[in-house]
Amino acid sequence: MQPFNAYLVFKGKSEHLTDHQHLHQDLIDRCKNGDDRAFQALYKLYAKAMYNVSFRITAREEDAQDAVQESFISAYRNIQHYRGDSSFGAWIKRIVVNRSINILRVRRAQLWPDDDRFDVEEPEAPEVYREELTVERIRQAIMNLPDGYRSVVSLYLLEGYDHEEIATILGITESTSKSQLNRAKARLREQLTAKV
Repeated sequence: MQPFNAYLVFKGKSEHLTDHQHLHQDLIDRCKNGDDRAFQALYKLYAKAMYNVSFRITAREEDAQDAVQESFISAYRNIQHYRGDSSFGAWIKRIVVNRSINILRVRRAQLWPDDDRFDVEEPEAPEVYREELTVERIRQAIMNLPDGYRSVVSLYLLEGYDHEEIATILGITESTSKSQLNRAKARLREQLTAKV
């Protein structure tokens, strides 16, 4: 059997893709039968690409490493649930993206904690208090958005990704990303302009 050559796959040599698919299916079947070495082989095949996916979302090396490690642990524990509806690469990528987005949520919560350290103690500083209330209202409004909207808002407004990158990260189209951002902004506007 010839070694897998990605260049030939992209040039349309589908027989190599078939070999590649068979190799992956064999590794997955072996994993489902408890073969740890087969899972190590899958890890070696996908870890670098999944790190790149996570790093584009988290923008921090240590967060990307954590997301990849936790994602592969989750995949290992749940390999029996992999049905083959999509490629293993797509399956693990979805796990990595979700874990990376969860890391962003935790990071955001750490930036805007729900504790008393940020209460204004000085009554003579009303403008500071108003500003903190506004930040808290915005944070709460973002947290109240549906997951899809919240992910797009976080990636676009907080992390600075463009719609093309968001589409790639979340596995949606650019138009869906734009639409979700616009709908999220409308919901935020409604929440923030409503009487308290």
